[in-house]
Amino acid sequence: MKKLEKATFAGGCFWCIEEIFHQTAGVIDAISGYTGGHVKNPTYEQVCSGGTGHREAVQVIYDPEKISYEELLKIFFANIDPTDEGGQFFDRGEHYKTAVFYHNDYQKKKAKEFIEKLNKSGLFKKPVATQVLPAKEFYPAEDYHQDYYKKNPAHYYMYKEGSGRKRWAEVVGEKIKKVL
Repeated sequence: MKKLEKATFAGGCFWCIEEIFHQTAGVIDAISGYTGGHVKNPTYEQVCSGGTGHREAVQVIYDPEKISYEELLKIFFANIDPTDEGGQFFDRGEHYKTAVFYHNDYQKKKAKEFIEKLNKSGLFKKPVATQVLPAKEFYPAEDYHQDYYKKNPAHYYMYKEGSGRKRWAEVVGEKIKKVL
């Protein structure tokens, strides 16, 4: 039996992060949810209203024989604005801030190295604001959030395009992938 591993990323709206990882070879599953906070079993409404400490995040289950953690980091950072301290694109607030939640020392080391390379790359005028934090309990989001891009494609793709996230990934994200 293969040994699967887990990675957790907060990149603003979890719908968009879930979609990119679902489309990645070597990823077994990507689950939208909440992590990093102090409230047990939070709801979407609680997280969005603030005060829980949670961020929208995606937990990625992957096969390390098919995709490396470093490649997951590259995909993640290519789909966020890592210099945005207040959220991502249209989505503002604490629960939309970016973070890499590490599950072990290796992930912590690789995430910090990746951010250091990104800061030294000259791609951005501001430093990377994405935090590297220890993984906490992950709470899957409500069913209607899972696979949102498949269940509500018209709304989802209109949101992704309108927010600027799609264009960001096409232009800046591709530069991030090439530099690192």
